[in-house]
Amino acid sequence: MPIKVQGDLPAKAIIEKENIFIMDETRAIQQEIRPLKIIILNLMPIKEETEIQLLRALSNTPLQVDISFLYMETHVSKNTPASHINKFYNTFSEIKDHKYDGMIITGAPIEQLKFEEVNYWDELVEIMEWSKKNVTSTFHICWGAQAGLYYHYGIQKERLDRKMFGIYKHRVLHRKVPLMRGFDDVFLAPHSRYTGIDEKAVRSNPNLQILAESDEAGIYIIIAEEGKQIFVTGHSEYDRVTLDHEYKRDKERGLDTLIPCNYYENDDSENVPRLTWRSGSNCLYSNWLNYYVYQVTPYLLEE
Repeated sequence: MPIKVQGDLPAKAIIEKENIFIMDETRAIQQEIRPLKIIILNLMPIKEETEIQLLRALSNTPLQVDISFLYMETHVSKNTPASHINKFYNTFSEIKDHKYDGMIITGAPIEQLKFEEVNYWDELVEIMEWSKKNVTSTFHICWGAQAGLYYHYGIQKERLDRKMFGIYKHRVLHRKVPLMRGFDDVFLAPHSRYTGIDEKAVRSNPNLQILAESDEAGIYIIIAEEGKQIFVTGHSEYDRVTLDHEYKRDKERGLDTLIPCNYYENDDSENVPRLTWRSGSNCLYSNWLNYYVYQVTPYLLEE
């Protein structure tokens, strides 16, 4: 997929080295098609890493995608240079009068806080409410999924006994739902979180359909409103070494974090991690873009 981003976005050069087709503004305007407009609300602390992961995940269909990035005005990022944010990110006040084909709300390492204690919660609520009328389909990731389920459907999150950390087996429950097309019966996906969702409340809500789940990691993919809202409780977009960096960071901080499950060969953190979830990730994002964005969104977004 040709992905359109600003020509000097640092993630562009990294993705191009992987032979993924990245298009800048100059070339994009020469193509007589309307690209899908995707806005990414990046809540992760090291924003450049998440940019690369999501651009990679969105790169596997022939559709042209115009990517924009959004950050919270009510929160000051401590791990990403202000110069990067000012150059490549928009605020909600700058984009709220626009419409988008799709939106991604990322995770954030704040799941142990109550939602209302998050310093940008009110702004996030405003964005999620705005998305109902201004975005064709919204894709929520990890804490973003917990926040979306809480705001839209009143589903609470629950603290886990230990950090859910590693690569877990998941099974497909509804193969005929387009989001799950091409998946194997059992597939792998990463998780990294201290909280889960109230699964009983999800199962009893007639507006929510569970598409995939894990015996160890619980409910994984939930769809609502025929795909207008999609919730993924893990991190299928993670690259090979993301959990490796998290594990070694936690150990340096003296945290009692167990070695990531099903990640290193022989559970030896000196070994290169095995990449075992990329095909499922490609399926998930390609299906979302095709069936819930491209096939549904109007040609004229203003309609």
